[in-house]
Amino acid sequence: MQFKTIFALFLILISVSSCDYFHKPVPSKEVLLETELKAIDWNKVDQYPSITECENIEDKDQRQQCFFEYLTSVIQQKLSQDTLPFIGVNIDTIIVKVTVFPDATIDFEPQFPKDSVAYDTIKIESLLTEKLKDFPRINPALKRGIPVKTQFILPVILKQE
Repeated sequence: MQFKTIFALFLILISVSSCDYFHKPVPSKEVLLETELKAIDWNKVDQYPSITECENIEDKDQRQQCFFEYLTSVIQQKLSQDTLPFIGVNIDTIIVKVTVFPDATIDFEPQFPKDSVAYDTIKIESLLTEKLKDFPRINPALKRGIPVKTQFILPVILKQE
């Protein structure tokens, strides 16, 4: 009988003390947040800006290519509708910095070489603003499911010879 009592006490002692082996401290929410923030690459988006026509493309690179081709062709089309403002402008291609904001608004900013004539730059900036003010809707880029601001550079051909 004594053996059974000692054995029962031994089992109780082991089961009570074994709980300490499974007890792990729960990290605080600040530590978890800091760890997660360090894991995120803030220079890349999960999904690039897009348009409805490119949404059904599964491959990320092909969807991005579809978007850039669409964007470039629409800008070229809108700027080619009226060639009169380009008479006297000695530029055949401009570089445009496109900014897509989280609220789906778009900003176009031409980038000029340092040796550009000031008159040409003012003329082209005003033309871009006028021609691209009713640009089709673009869905903003997503980072972890949240719309974010993105910027990219596009070459736009003004004159084709």
